[in-house]
Amino acid sequence: MSKLKKTTTTPQSECPVSGRLSLRRMSIDTYHENVAYMHQDCEIYRTEGFKALSKVEVCANGASILATLNVVENGDFLTCNELGLSNAAFAQLGLPNGELVTVSQADPPASIQALHRKLAGERLELNDFRAIIHDVADHHYSKIELTAFVVATHRDELDREEVYYLTQAMIEAGRRLDWKERLVVDKHCIGGIPGNRTSMLIVPIVAAHGMVCPKTSSRAITSPSGTADTMEVLAQVELPFEKMAAIVRAHHGCLTWGGAAHLSPADDVLISVERPLSLDSPAQMVASILSKKISAGSTHLVLDIPIGPTAKVRSMPEAQKLRRLFEYVANRLKLSLDVVISDGRQPIGYGIGPVLEARDVMRVLENDPRAPNDLRQKSLRLAGRLIEFSPDVRGGDGFAIARDILDSGRALSKMNDIIQAQGAHPFDHNDLNLGPLSLDVCAERAGVVSSIDNFQLARIAGFAGAPKVRQAGVDLVKKLGEKVELGDLLYRVYAQFPSDLQFARQACQKSTGYSVGNADDVPHAFVEF
Repeated sequence: MSKLKKTTTTPQSECPVSGRLSLRRMSIDTYHENVAYMHQDCEIYRTEGFKALSKVEVCANGASILATLNVVENGDFLTCNELGLSNAAFAQLGLPNGELVTVSQADPPASIQALHRKLAGERLELNDFRAIIHDVADHHYSKIELTAFVVATHRDELDREEVYYLTQAMIEAGRRLDWKERLVVDKHCIGGIPGNRTSMLIVPIVAAHGMVCPKTSSRAITSPSGTADTMEVLAQVELPFEKMAAIVRAHHGCLTWGGAAHLSPADDVLISVERPLSLDSPAQMVASILSKKISAGSTHLVLDIPIGPTAKVRSMPEAQKLRRLFEYVANRLKLSLDVVISDGRQPIGYGIGPVLEARDVMRVLENDPRAPNDLRQKSLRLAGRLIEFSPDVRGGDGFAIARDILDSGRALSKMNDIIQAQGAHPFDHNDLNLGPLSLDVCAERAGVVSSIDNFQLARIAGFAGAPKVRQAGVDLVKKLGEKVELGDLLYRVYAQFPSDLQFARQACQKSTGYSVGNADDVPHAFVEF
């Protein structure tokens, strides 16, 4: 007698209701990508012919999103009558858990043909970029399609007119602020230099001078700290636009996270694939920076391009080429731009990581003798260039004005006003609450510090836990050109957790990021202040 094979049926409670599924937030961070999750035994999944990585449209109550489908095999993770959404997708759809939604095959994004033409090497027009960026900002592209666009526009794949088109399209895709002021100033660095927290000094200096400087900054993605991460040690940075605007009107400046203002939203989506690929093409850099600044209402911008052996830009010809591209696009967009080429041979200041960088900033503001002089001097020079945008200031006088504002304590007073207005956090730079675990990295020979690897030190600080662990990071003791003896402390690594310290230790064992040699080995500085 043959044994009957037991069959299982999906319980009625597990069946979709009238072709609809119950919405469920999965609490999965997919970083700016809309991802939907369905069980492999879901009736709709089978009848619609969905496959993993299919593009689907989720609809209910007049709201809809496009998402990339992932398929779940485990019923404990997701049941057959549920549709799961990643954090990004759930937030964009804006419906509550349990809402009944429909799921269907999605049409390709309207701009996909323009993307295909770019992949084939064709030149695109403004309307092509508008269509692509509109779909990017609305999360209509999958990560694969985003990657294709980023690669197609990498390096010299865009001419300067196309870079202008891309920037204009990114501005139009989001909100554009208008401060009703003739002169709205800002400063930006192209990045790659740890500890370079000049913005947190420039804003209170120029605001104390009476200039409007609404600084909306990003958080770190691969670096040990962004301006927003460091400012968050001192005050709240995630503010609604209305509160940010009120602070700017009252104090002429702010230091906030820019994500809440919906400025150039396509930029954050593109960054989500650029960073993992380590792609930072000139075209994307120009479009990213200028679209954010113009969207934030800036009329005048000082742009810092550091040059150094381990900086993003490593030679003067490369810096000049990038400068000309920035100037061309800025001119087309009616943005007054002053490009400064600065020393990028080593980190700025002593601290790398949110708490350590906040300490350096406050020491400069308080004119503390322990303040890093390189951070002070660079901030004064950049602030001076911004002050010289004022028609009442003669060219060359800006540095002295900025120095007087800092030395007099007016910059500190303005910074304290901004901190209080944004919502102060307790902080005492004389009694730092750093990670309880530490690692001393010492010189293995006597000589002169002949090179410092920006990238490696940033990696070490990241392994130690920065920026997520604010108290983690690297505290430098020796800088470029300084004499050291065998066993002298070069820097100290701080961590909160043993595993983080071990990761940092392993990175240090591969490379400390420091070279000790002769004075003649120190690389020449390209500075154009």
